Amino acid sequence: MVEFEPQTPYSITVAERRALFLEGARQALTGPAYFVAVALVGVGGLAKAAGFPPAAAFLSTLLIWAGPAQVLFFGSIAAKTALSAVAVSITLSSIRLMPMVLSILPMLRAPGVGRRQLFMATHFVAVTVWAESLRRLPDIERGKRLPFFFGFAVACIVTSAVFTQAGYYLTAALPKPLAVGVLFLTPVYFLSTLVRSARLPVDWFAMVFGLALAPVTQAWVGGGFDLLALGLIGGTGAYVCGRFFTARRAERAP
Repeated sequence: MVEFEPQTPYSITVAERRALFLEGARQALTGPAYFVAVALVGVGGLAKAAGFPPAAAFLSTLLIWAGPAQVLFFGSIAAKTALSAVAVSITLSSIRLMPMVLSILPMLRAPGVGRRQLFMATHFVAVTVWAESLRRLPDIERGKRLPFFFGFAVACIVTSAVFTQAGYYLTAALPKPLAVGVLFLTPVYFLSTLVRSARLPVDWFAMVFGLALAPVTQAWVGGGFDLLALGLIGGTGAYVCGRFFTARRAERAP
């Protein structure tokens, strides 16, 4: 007699995974993928200025997938900075992504999802993917989130790599004000996404603390640790204020 293992509540078929992956890619290509991709056009121009071949610009997005780190890499190489210093600078600049990874992984965990899959998912966590995931994943059944996430993230990173490659050839032809404006699209899009996805008082407090304290931490901390300090101080303050606000509102409720 053949015994079958009971399926978990979140087990899905290969066809469902494929459909979820494609749906994630489709949603990314409705806008988010292009916003982050346009912001990386300037990275391609920087790669060219640093003397790298076109393939390096393309691969930098696939392998690094962090605009500030890519700028640091190509800028430091162009300035003939020691490779050890380049490695340390990029590592410090990427610390800012750690809180994003820690906040998104619990949303992707589900029965049947192994550590290897979650480890792979961490590579795709960047500002746009993180912000959009916080907004979209809660509406998806837990066991179906990871395929959707991979589809969304892969569409973003591949589109960005193509735009980075295009920027290798195009940035030199863009007027300086336009090139600066293109780079400014990412923070504007990131902030608008946070506003759109804010649901609780703590979300709004976090944005207020972040915007208010960013110049302070940059001036007083710096050295690649300013964003980490901002996350710790601003996040703690937002959490405390959010709890206080929620408690006061509950007391006033009839």
